Amino acid sequence: MILPTCSSTLESISQAGRIKPMFSTDSWTPLNKRRLSNFKNNKRGFYSLIIFSILFFVTLFAEVIANDKPIAVYFDDQMYLPFLNVYPETVFGGDFETEADYRDEYVAGLIEDKGWMLWPLIPYSYDTINYNLPVPAPAPPSADNWLGSDDQARDVVARLIYGFRISVLFGLTLTIFSSIIGVIVGAIQGYYGGKIDLIGQRFIEIWSGLPVLFLLIIMASMITPDFWWLLGIMLMFSWMGLVDVVRAEFLRARNLEYVRAARALGLDNKGIMFKHMLPNAMVATLTFMPFILTGSITTLTSLDFLGFGLPPGSPSLGELIAQGKTNLHAPWLGASAFVVLAVMLSLLVFIGEAVRDAFDPRKV
Repeated sequence: MILPTCSSTLESISQAGRIKPMFSTDSWTPLNKRRLSNFKNNKRGFYSLIIFSILFFVTLFAEVIANDKPIAVYFDDQMYLPFLNVYPETVFGGDFETEADYRDEYVAGLIEDKGWMLWPLIPYSYDTINYNLPVPAPAPPSADNWLGSDDQARDVVARLIYGFRISVLFGLTLTIFSSIIGVIVGAIQGYYGGKIDLIGQRFIEIWSGLPVLFLLIIMASMITPDFWWLLGIMLMFSWMGLVDVVRAEFLRARNLEYVRAARALGLDNKGIMFKHMLPNAMVATLTFMPFILTGSITTLTSLDFLGFGLPPGSPSLGELIAQGKTNLHAPWLGASAFVVLAVMLSLLVFIGEAVRDAFDPRKV
């Protein structure tokens, strides 16, 4: 019997106790490793992804950054979280059962007598009206309102933070759902061909020829579109962007050797399409997705600018730009919204260029 040496035992213990990194590329194929390396080599796109991710992550916690309610209230030896829960005024010794107005001097005094309040960095939400402006709205930038207020005395910084978040979330949601529908339709057309492909092309030609803006105006006059209504209406027309790309990839790949081999082995059409052909077609699809996201955000901003987007009062970059056009004597409105929108779209374009370089077959 051969006993293990001390060095081999220590080596096995160290390997067993080694902490594996959370993000590891050891299991990746050499092709994907080269694609990741190409993406990192594009410094502009790589750092744009980092900056955009940080900005989006920060805006996800907008209620903690910009809110007209305290983050925490310590009152009478108990902790309350007003930004998450609704507390009546009577909880803090007030007279009414309605929600406490923490900006009111009377309620604030009751709380400070027996505790304290922790306010966010920006003590305004996107719909908070500042009744203590020293000048008529829109007010210029000040220590209280860093980028001034809009024409309804609402804080511009708070509306920019919430507007950035809702624009990116709307764009991401629309991009994901439209990509799913576009990939499925393009895959069916390209794989089966024949009459199915012909009927699909004629339908897309007719559907894409409809006046989208005119239909949106009609629907907006019939209903008050909210986030999901507007998303559904936009999804009706945005799914056609990837159909041609996926269709062309499936038409090219359906007669290749690996597809014929899969058919010979008895694999059904669904398995061939989504297990063998779709991964190859997704290469072209992924290079388009950052640009589709950019187009989705631009479309939402344009509709809000025209007044056919999100409901009135919603935090919107397009609505803020429209206010800047109406109030030319308040240049901080249009300038701040333009800078945020320009930075956002520029970062997405740079990310799209890096993704395109990563999947470029000449570089892998």
